[in-house]
Amino acid sequence: MNPYAKLTFSLSLLLGTTITISSNHWVTAWTGLEINTLAIIPLISKSHHPRAIEAAIKYFLTQAAASTLLLFSSMINAWHTGQWDITQLNHPLSSLLLTTAVAMKLGLVPFHFWFPEVLQGSPLTTAMLLSTVMKFPPITILFLTSHSLNPTLLTTMAIASAALGGWMGLNQTQIRKILAFSSISHLGWMSIILIYNPKLTLMTFYIYCIMTGAVFLTLNTTKSFKLSTMMTSWTKAPTLNTTLMMTLLSLAGLPPLTGFLPKWLTIQELSKQEMTAPATIIAILSLLSLFFYLRLTYYATITLPPNPTNHMKQWYTNKPANTLIATLSSMSALLLPLSPMTLALI
Repeated sequence: MNPYAKLTFSLSLLLGTTITISSNHWVTAWTGLEINTLAIIPLISKSHHPRAIEAAIKYFLTQAAASTLLLFSSMINAWHTGQWDITQLNHPLSSLLLTTAVAMKLGLVPFHFWFPEVLQGSPLTTAMLLSTVMKFPPITILFLTSHSLNPTLLTTMAIASAALGGWMGLNQTQIRKILAFSSISHLGWMSIILIYNPKLTLMTFYIYCIMTGAVFLTLNTTKSFKLSTMMTSWTKAPTLNTTLMMTLLSLAGLPPLTGFLPKWLTIQELSKQEMTAPATIIAILSLLSLFFYLRLTYYATITLPPNPTNHMKQWYTNKPANTLIATLSSMSALLLPLSPMTLALI
């Protein structure tokens, strides 16, 4: 892709995200979401592979339907209340339509079907953007309207997302699909706590972005797309594979790594709200995703493949270390001791 075109699309992504997160009027928020959608489509389809084109079309159709629902929701609310302010979402039907629209944009169950397919058809850097940056504007809209949403509906969708994200990731061999189901599972953790502590949802999202960014950038460096290529990538960058193991375990939520912090705070907050049953269910469901994270970790650190593989081992490359990967990997593993400061901030 032409560097100028790539720069234009990247700046458009930044512009669309900024417009949505800084707006308090429904139409400007919708405009930002549309700019985002149109900017990411060329980045998805830039390889011109049939799977990439299919992913771009699926993404466009889903996001267009979600944007239409969001606009419809805001119009109904404006019709009944005379307000276009995002925080004044008072009509029950508008609230329901908005939850549906944002769930479609994020890939929450039962509107998750497009997400693994789109991620599988995208390059690794674009898949990273889809999993992190593109989820920021919809999460912000949920944050602003959290007081108006239906708690039962959100809790049901959250538990379903955690269950399906863990269950569907078990038998996958494509790493991008595994990370897509991981994203769906994490969205369940963000959604279940949204109404009771919106700032905790944002903190969970930020930590998820740090860990996922580190994983995608590492995979992009070693060019690992499926488990069989992951097994032989240790020869190319042994140190990077070791840090990948730590990042994956952090993504699984194991102490004493950073990923344990949001899960711990979420279960604590749910217990305070006397939601012991949902807290227990979602904690048990996280064991499903723990299995496939451990599977990825095992494949990342294994030195001899357990079965014959067609992939040649890569030669060790003494390239200079990527500062961004080093920073994100360090943050993914070492932020738990800063939890008192984090608690003070939220």
